[in-house]
Amino acid sequence: MLSRLRVAPGERARLDARDPADRLGLTSKDDAAPQLAALLERLRALQTRLWAEQSRALLVVLQGVDASGKDGAIRRVFSGVNPQGVRVVSFRAPSSRERSHDYLWRVHLAAPARGEIGIWNRSHYEDVVTAHLLGVIDDDGRERRQRHLREFERMLTDEGTTVLKVFLHLSKEAQRIQLQERLDDPAKRWKFRADDLETRARWDEVMAGYEAALSATSTPWAPWYVVPADRRWVRDIAVARLLVREIERMDPRIPPPDPSLDGLRVE
Repeated sequence: MLSRLRVAPGERARLDARDPADRLGLTSKDDAAPQLAALLERLRALQTRLWAEQSRALLVVLQGVDASGKDGAIRRVFSGVNPQGVRVVSFRAPSSRERSHDYLWRVHLAAPARGEIGIWNRSHYEDVVTAHLLGVIDDDGRERRQRHLREFERMLTDEGTTVLKVFLHLSKEAQRIQLQERLDDPAKRWKFRADDLETRARWDEVMAGYEAALSATSTPWAPWYVVPADRRWVRDIAVARLLVREIERMDPRIPPPDPSLDGLRVE
């Protein structure tokens, strides 16, 4: 299943050929629930080992259009992990202080420390896709920034941080339903922003921007995975499987016991 989600380095992402409602071979939400529970239990055990090892880190980049489920995926997939070893950062419009530095300054500050899982809700890819959409950078600036991001992620991986990049692929109709739910539910209306509709009106441009960015920055050291997001339960299982597989590949180890403590007794 996971190999289908990967954007092969050097190839186009082909978002238009990927079905946001794909079930990925899963039959139903009820049948998927035990699988998700087992994955989350495995994730808890692996995260304990990573936190204890304190020598490497995992960075999870969650990117997608408005209402694609970034918050929901974080809430459900990371529900049982040790919060000491997980840090979630959301990137919004840069502050005046952040704008006084290079655009990657605030992003690098948020990179996970050794032993941590860092989760970025939106990311440095806003500085490519959104910046280009808003006219902050031109085509040449976009190409230059995409090169920067490839090099930045290479530096992170060289220094011991595994980078897992996930694009939550939502259809335009599913987004309409999600945004309308926010408007109709007073408890969710705080999540709705008027400029969500302005961005939605430029749907084709937004998707073209992601197509270009994913295609240009899916590398052997930090490939992109496109997860169908129309069905939340499919999205959650796919993200959980990617996480478990990535940490299993890292194979973190509990440090060996200190022999100087042998024979000690607590009275």
